[in-house]
Amino acid sequence: MIQDRKTVLITGVAGFIGRYVARYFAAQGWDVVGIDSSAPENAPLSGLRAYYPLRMPSPELAQIVASCAPTLCIHCAGRAAVSLSMTAPAPDFYANTVMTFELLDTLRLKAPECRFIFLSSAAVYGNPHSLPIDENHATIPLSPYGFHKLQSEQLCQEFSKIYHVPTASMRIFSAYGPGLRRQVLWDICQKAVLGQSVKLQGTGAESRDFVHALDIAHALMLVATAAPMAGEVYNLATGEEVKIVDLAGLVLKAVDYQGRLDFDGVIPTGTPLNWQADISKLVALGFTPAIGLEPGVKSFANWCKAELLGI
Repeated sequence: MIQDRKTVLITGVAGFIGRYVARYFAAQGWDVVGIDSSAPENAPLSGLRAYYPLRMPSPELAQIVASCAPTLCIHCAGRAAVSLSMTAPAPDFYANTVMTFELLDTLRLKAPECRFIFLSSAAVYGNPHSLPIDENHATIPLSPYGFHKLQSEQLCQEFSKIYHVPTASMRIFSAYGPGLRRQVLWDICQKAVLGQSVKLQGTGAESRDFVHALDIAHALMLVATAAPMAGEVYNLATGEEVKIVDLAGLVLKAVDYQGRLDFDGVIPTGTPLNWQADISKLVALGFTPAIGLEPGVKSFANWCKAELLGI
C-alpha cells in the first residue's frame, strides 16, 4: 500500500484519459505533477501541483523525476491511432515503445521504488478466437500500434523482473467520455448533430467493450494502491459486448436524430472485429464499473452537441 505523501506523475496529462486521471487523483488528495507536449494554455493546470511542457525523450525528464520524487507514475502519453500506425509506423514506435523505455529507465535511475502503470490497449489481442478475452488469451496484434503496445508491456515486465521497478499494464478496451474528439462515438455524434447522413465503417455487427474514462481513473487508483505491481497485466473494460449498430442506436436516440443509419461494409486494415473483456482479475482488486453505457452515451451526446453547436 502507498502511504505518507502521495505524488503521482502523469505523462500525457493534457490528453483525453490523462485529464480524467489528473482530476480524479487530485480529488482523492494526491499531489499531481503533469507532463505533456502541449503548451501550458492547453493543459489542465487546475489541480496540478506542477506542469512541465516536455516532448519526450528529453534529458529534462530525469531532473523532473528527481525533483518531484513520485510515488506513482501513470504513463498516458503516446500515439493512439491504429490507422496512422499502419501508414507511419516509425512515429508510433518512438512515441510508444521508445518513450516507455526512456521513462522506465529514468525511474530505475532516479525513483526505483516509484510504482509505474502503463496504459496499454486491447489492440494487443488482435482478433480473439473466443469471447470474453482474459489476460491469458493469445496476443496477436493486427497493427503496428498493437505491436508497440505489446512491446511496451514487455518492457514493463523486463524492468519489474530485472530491476525490481514495480509495474503493471492496463489493457484498455474502448474508452469514451466527454472530451473525446475521435473514434466511433464522436463520428456518430458529429454526423448526426451537424445534420449529415450517418454512414459508418463496417457492417454494424462489429462489437466493442466500452468503458467510461471515469471508470478508467477509478481502476487506475485501485491498481496503484492494491495491486502486486510485479509486471502483471489487467483488462480494463466493463465486460459488456456492444454491437456498433446498437451503440449507434443509443447515440442517435440521445441526439434525437431522425435520419438513416448506413454502414459501408468496409473494415479498415488493422481493425479487430469483436471484443469483450473478462475483467475478473480487476474485479478481484475491488473494481466495479459505475457508469452504464446508456447514461454514459447520453452524457457524451450532450457534451458533443454543446461542442458542435455552442449550446
